[in-house]
Amino acid sequence: MLKTGITGGIGSGKSLICKFFETLGIPVFYADREARRVAETVARPRLIALFGNEAFLPDRRLNSRKIADAVFQAPELLAMLNKILHPEVKRQFLQWADEQEAPYVLHEAAILFESGFNEVMDCNILVTAPEELRISRVMQRDGISREEVLRRIENQWPDEQKSELADFVIRNDERHLLIPELLELHNTLTTWKN
Repeated sequence: MLKTGITGGIGSGKSLICKFFETLGIPVFYADREARRVAETVARPRLIALFGNEAFLPDRRLNSRKIADAVFQAPELLAMLNKILHPEVKRQFLQWADEQEAPYVLHEAAILFESGFNEVMDCNILVTAPEELRISRVMQRDGISREEVLRRIENQWPDEQKSELADFVIRNDERHLLIPELLELHNTLTTWKN
């Protein structure tokens, strides 16, 4: 089973690309979803200790906005949060990957390289898009200000740094034909030999 990481900066379109791979029958592990599940269950007491009771909404769901605001203002909190969540997410991914029967799986994560998850992958894909396009996508998708998007972008590694670690780069810039590029990559990954 080929373990393939896929990442890209906020607004790059990596989730859309993952949906395309799913239509081809490729299982996708969404690390952010799993991190949320871990946060709302096994890590809940530790997150309350770190962020206070405001870390969760009255219905017991994670208060993502509160936590995002806190970690984007204090990088040391982000490091502590990652130390709590990442080991369990990694364990869940490896167990999940072993249960799949496709020629390869995708591990979608916004901070694949920053978190070191790329090191447990056989290969890694980076999805890129021009910054202005990313900003407009996120503003429209999340209903947030340009400044808020820029602040989030600043907390992620730049594409140039990520591309040095990526085995494949997909340009999702609305100028290149995306589907043929994805089908070619699918064929490559299907026949990949470790």
